[in-house]
Amino acid sequence: MRRLFTRHRAAKFPLYQRPEEIAGLRAAGAFNASVLDLVRPLIVPGVTTNELDRVVDDYTRSHGHVPATHGYHGYPKSICTSINEVVCHGIPDDRPLRSGDIINVDCTTIVDGWYGDASETFLVGECSPAARELVQTAFDALWTGIRALKPYGTVLDIGVAIAKLGMERRVGVVETFQGHGIGRRFHQDPGIPHTPMRESRNRVLTPGVCFTVEPMINAGAKETEGPLADGWTVITKDRTLSAQFEHQILMTENGPEILTLTQNGPQEGHRF
Repeated sequence: MRRLFTRHRAAKFPLYQRPEEIAGLRAAGAFNASVLDLVRPLIVPGVTTNELDRVVDDYTRSHGHVPATHGYHGYPKSICTSINEVVCHGIPDDRPLRSGDIINVDCTTIVDGWYGDASETFLVGECSPAARELVQTAFDALWTGIRALKPYGTVLDIGVAIAKLGMERRVGVVETFQGHGIGRRFHQDPGIPHTPMRESRNRVLTPGVCFTVEPMINAGAKETEGPLADGWTVITKDRTLSAQFEHQILMTENGPEILTLTQNGPQEGHRF
């Protein structure tokens, strides 16, 4: 889940540099990654997104942690489940998944006051080549953005790299929503656009800044519609498929540290 940034502020970003802060972020990221590994084998035709939500909620609370989205600005569930043309913030319900669907599961966890945030798009059953290609492009866009990161680089580097890939693959890179700073709060500065923005050149990625990279990629145009009547769900304006992957990053003097790597999920270079 991410905030819609309608204006940009020159702000001093929160930095997490003390050993205990880094340990807290690592613990939150690792647990959040384990949630994605938990749901991975459950995403099959016939399962409902409400069932996935219950599993995540029970698992998280049984470990003494908090599903961050539950109750966040009134959001009613513990994960976001965005199916097919849903770009983001889909609310779990009793609709069973069908073979051929794609679904993004976005989860955020509070672990001892620290936030972990990540998402993946899953292929359900037998998917079309076009759906598989879109999921691949979204995954590649995530890693293209991560590979553009360097200490004291700028947020602009991320947008330039992902936009270039989007043009090459002829897909729509969503501009309406973006990544965000994270740490002791769910959403904070810096905002992380996935396309080039003028203000991004002034957002320096100083070691200690923690943020998400989470490009949303549409098979058609970049434009979105919503939120819909439920107050949350956002869909592609042209009703084409949308896919997304997200990692949480801590910038260090040695480069970006990915806090939300899963044990069983796709790693850099994976082919779907």
